[in-house]
Amino acid sequence: MAGFRRPAVFRQPDSGGWRLGFLQSKSDYSLFTRQIGTSFIVLLVYVDDIVLAGNNSADIASFIQLLNLKFKLKDLGDFKYFLGLEVARKSTGISVCQRKYALEILEDSGLLASKPVNFPMDSNLRLSKLEGDLLDDPSVYHRLVGRLIYLTITRPDLAYSVQVLSQFMSTPWNPHLDAALRVLRYVKSAPSQGLFFSAQCDFKLKSFCDADWAACPDTRRLVTSFCLFLGDSLISWKSKKQQTVSRSSAESENRAMAVACCEIMWISSLLKDLHVYSPHSALLFCDSQAALHIAANHVFHERTKHIDIDCHLVREQIQKGVIRTLHVKSDHQLADIFTKPLGFAPFSAITSKMNLLNIYGSS
Repeated sequence: MAGFRRPAVFRQPDSGGWRLGFLQSKSDYSLFTRQIGTSFIVLLVYVDDIVLAGNNSADIASFIQLLNLKFKLKDLGDFKYFLGLEVARKSTGISVCQRKYALEILEDSGLLASKPVNFPMDSNLRLSKLEGDLLDDPSVYHRLVGRLIYLTITRPDLAYSVQVLSQFMSTPWNPHLDAALRVLRYVKSAPSQGLFFSAQCDFKLKSFCDADWAACPDTRRLVTSFCLFLGDSLISWKSKKQQTVSRSSAESENRAMAVACCEIMWISSLLKDLHVYSPHSALLFCDSQAALHIAANHVFHERTKHIDIDCHLVREQIQKGVIRTLHVKSDHQLADIFTKPLGFAPFSAITSKMNLLNIYGSS
């Protein structure tokens, strides 16, 4: 796996009268793949930065030489640093973190010497747009939350807290800044924590989805969330306040299932582009029996006609065999960490199951 800069020409691989044999992914237009015999090369382009990976180091080296004949390149060697992401590889897997970026945020905020906390948001905290005093300089809050959003690329444990804080960008108040500074103090406890992708993977997709009905105290809109695993490795997650108000908890859970279902379909398509195939249906875990019954039942007309689209989306994928829904007890619902603020015990219990790794921490 190598990283180098320039060019972004692969958006039109046949331009200039030369052909490289790469196919552009329909799931992600910045991803290109090439299969020649047993040799497989994957190329990811972001503006003028490129990541190259494959199963044959000789083919990768010859391809880089070919690019050098056409473009001026700066070969950065083995993949270690990309857009603020720090990558470490060993025989057991690959870890990705943003330690340098996290420390820069702490230093700019003057919290390098602060006392750390062991979970990002108080479980009893309910932030509102109508409490506290307006900040004298909102740009401080804007900059901080914007940087925290980028930090969530490798820190799923921050996703819910940052999602809440980002709702107050237009008119931030002092309680919002205090909550953001607490998140930073949590980051201070383990700035090098990030994702770990195990080399031992069964390539089975499993997802957990959840919803917090009428969670927002200002608008009563729900928060939906999901987390998606490939084997034991967390590869996708989301925490988001929806634009509509749900009429029941069952409706809110169905919306969460539909969002998770769409993500499973997209990830499945992306994995096919990478020649990763699984004969098994993706597992979708939900802690709402009512939502599971609605997804599997063709009747329930009176109770579900107002959420018809979401129901049909999930039901259609069940019938196609793309997903298989299963019930999970609330105590084992991993998506809880993306749906509501949790205390230390449940928060640490869930993060311990998300394959996070602090590569600079003590083993």
